[in-house]
Amino acid sequence: MRDSFPALAITVTGTGPGLLLAHGATGSIEDNFAPVLPALAAAHTVVAPDYPGSGNTPVAAAPLDLDELADAVVDSAVRRGVGRFAVLGFSLGTLVAVRAAVRHPERVTALVLTAGFARPDDHALGLLPGWRAEVPPRLHPHIDLIPSLDTTGDLAEVTAPTLVVATTADSVVLPAGSRALAAGIRGAQYTEIDSDHVVMVERPEEWLKPVLDFLHVLSHAEGKDGEGE
Repeated sequence: MRDSFPALAITVTGTGPGLLLAHGATGSIEDNFAPVLPALAAAHTVVAPDYPGSGNTPVAAAPLDLDELADAVVDSAVRRGVGRFAVLGFSLGTLVAVRAAVRHPERVTALVLTAGFARPDDHALGLLPGWRAEVPPRLHPHIDLIPSLDTTGDLAEVTAPTLVVATTADSVVLPAGSRALAAGIRGAQYTEIDSDHVVMVERPEEWLKPVLDFLHVLSHAEGKDGEGE
């Protein structure tokens, strides 16, 4: 990893199977996941890194790169002793999660992709100039990364069980982005919630139910698979 890429500030909470969080652009773990963290940590070891410029992580000295960001997020779990984990990505974090699954298939056990996309559409690109003007300069690299993103070619390579959660009243990322993810990832499960973009804040209980059900079934199946080894 480049010297210009800072070490990510990380919080770890809970016990159980590993669950790695990937937050959205210009957000943070606190901004995106605070209302649902206790429920996630009740049955999982939750590893929660903040991207450069977010939370307590310093700004990167060079433009962000998706491969580097995905590797850094994965490394944040490995360095804390969590070697295998599901990745729960939100918005930009869905691209981080997908890229992590393709680059580190031996570590990623499952994906949960919320309010996501494989590449930005014209609607999202049109929001970027106004969005950039509204956030502090330390977060500009998040927005500057978005136009270059495209994980469409990664989707067919994802082998981890996947749940896609679409936000059907989303004013930032249209639900078509989630539908494309579900269509592109073999065997992906798909569900919809009538919510704007940050569904974990707007409708936390409604979001938690399918997510925790999905993760619980996977944990149970992994436990069964491991019996007798």
